[in-house]
Amino acid sequence: MVLPLRLIPRLAAAARLPRAPRPISRRARLVPALAMAAAYSTGSGADRRLLFRQLFEKESSTYTYLLADVADPDKPAVLIDPVDRTVDRDLNLIKELGLKLVYAMNTHVHADHVTGTGLIKTKVPGVKSVISRASGAKADHFVDPGDKIHFGNLFLEVRATPGHTAGCVTYITGDADGQPSPRMAFTGDALIIRACGRTDFQGGSPDLLYQSVHSQIFTLPKDTLLYPAHDYKGFTVSTVEEEVAYNARLTKDKETFKTIMDNLNLSYPKMMDVAVPANLVCGIQDPPPKI
Repeated sequence: MVLPLRLIPRLAAAARLPRAPRPISRRARLVPALAMAAAYSTGSGADRRLLFRQLFEKESSTYTYLLADVADPDKPAVLIDPVDRTVDRDLNLIKELGLKLVYAMNTHVHADHVTGTGLIKTKVPGVKSVISRASGAKADHFVDPGDKIHFGNLFLEVRATPGHTAGCVTYITGDADGQPSPRMAFTGDALIIRACGRTDFQGGSPDLLYQSVHSQIFTLPKDTLLYPAHDYKGFTVSTVEEEVAYNARLTKDKETFKTIMDNLNLSYPKMMDVAVPANLVCGIQDPPPKI
């Protein structure tokens, strides 16, 4: 195709004109954070230390998180919220990556699945189970608010975030040189993406949950990556900034939040009568009685 000569100067002039930038909405600025699930560096600019994997158990829609210090010769690792059904998968991955599992941790006593910590302990001698002292459950190591869980040169800070249950905690990567940046918070059921855990059993309290999230999670740096224990809509990660702006429940004032939570009318968890008793003893289930 041959362009008429009279159009060529106009096209050339148009090509030289700068294009006006398109305005970026607040929502558009926040969305890229959802793609940051595995983008980490260390705060000091040192060699990358953190190995991170987000794993999923489809029956209970539970996320399990694997973190390891791969700069340490032993490659020590922790596993957060393991599920009994996927223990073999998780341990096989740990073996393939050459890691040494030191802690199997729970954010709380789960009601929708049996934790894998007890089973892991039978398969990997030396692994220690971890849960909050306030949970009332059994474990090798109990944590309190302000405690730090070290694996190699990395550590997780413990913050109490009760409300879904009385013993919920959030594990947060350290705020120091050589720690992952941005920070990462493993929120259990206290905060799930655009929502939160229910508050109608196990010592739950909407008033306490609202206070916990606003004082212990929403006060973290706005780029902190938030990883929940569950997701039912296909999300994998959020940020403090996103949840402060868009969480459908926790952006409301406290009284409105309490009204929402008191009127969810959720069904009784189908695994609760099995999961809670088992999880109170580290996921160890009694064998069926002999007949």
